[in-house]
Amino acid sequence: MHSAVDAERSSSRAAATAPARVAVAGATGYTGQELLRILSRHPAVTVTAAMSSGTSAARKLPALARLWAGDITPLSVDSLRQAEVVFLALPDAAAAELGPTLVDAGVRVIDLSGAFRLTEATARARWYPETYRVPEHTVYGLTELARPAVAGARLVANPGCYPTATLLALSPIAAAGLLAPDVDVIVDAKSGVSGAGKTPSERTHFSEVHGSMGAYGVFGHRHGAEIEQGVASATGAATVVNFVPHLVPLDRGILATIYVRLTPGTTEDTLADVFQQAYLSAPFVRLVGSTLPEIKHVAHTNFCDIGWRVDASGRAVLVSVIDNLLKGASGQAVQNLNVMLGIDERTGLW
Repeated sequence: MHSAVDAERSSSRAAATAPARVAVAGATGYTGQELLRILSRHPAVTVTAAMSSGTSAARKLPALARLWAGDITPLSVDSLRQAEVVFLALPDAAAAELGPTLVDAGVRVIDLSGAFRLTEATARARWYPETYRVPEHTVYGLTELARPAVAGARLVANPGCYPTATLLALSPIAAAGLLAPDVDVIVDAKSGVSGAGKTPSERTHFSEVHGSMGAYGVFGHRHGAEIEQGVASATGAATVVNFVPHLVPLDRGILATIYVRLTPGTTEDTLADVFQQAYLSAPFVRLVGSTLPEIKHVAHTNFCDIGWRVDASGRAVLVSVIDNLLKGASGQAVQNLNVMLGIDERTGLW
């Protein structure tokens, strides 16, 4: 198992080598600011540029005072080309255009939009029509399930927040063949308001969210397609996933409650064995068994906590929680960066 001492030693080794030059495009949004917060203390990188998503004048971020001394500058493709790795925290359309351009210039890219997450062309055309080209060596970067591919990727499509929480709980069971055939999977997920991004809307206004909870995107949320893609990758067959997200009056965090039916004879101990094998070397996945996790346990961390219960009839309830801005976005992006750089994936995140 990993330890804090191992992480410290790894960070020291990382600091002894030449820092990687990294840049952030879209640094003023929630995920962009979280990226800068992490990268500012990362011993293996130097932030060469942090840019807004447009042409606004250079400015500082008060939240990062004394953490990062640079300025947020207007978006410049030429400046991004000077980095070794670029994080794109941009809207889908902008990332779809900029990602292939940077890869063509020899830059490695970690994209936090949804532009490159779907591998099937028909699904991508429906949910991300702005994506006109997917560069070679593009990898879906759910770190725990794709480390070898991430290590050699030219472009990493950082997973969505809901799919991260859901697939970390569901994929090991699906891969082990424990899902009963011809039974839909139900994913009931709740997210804090920051998951909607920084641009305000009537739906995310404080007076609309406070004291309330509501479902949205029923049969029409692109993360549903991403979850179905992940389950199909694990099982080798299409599986129907009924995914319904909900907005709750929290600033951050996701709780996904997943309802499945298991093959006969599958017990809680069976699931424990499957999860233990799947995440034996996963420092950011914590398995809590029947002690079901809560959002407050993972807020402001890069952990995903997974709990489960199984009844005698084979029904199972999985509960998975993450911080949507960290494990669901910026933290996982840095985790992928560490894998790409060949250093301990906890560096800068421990």
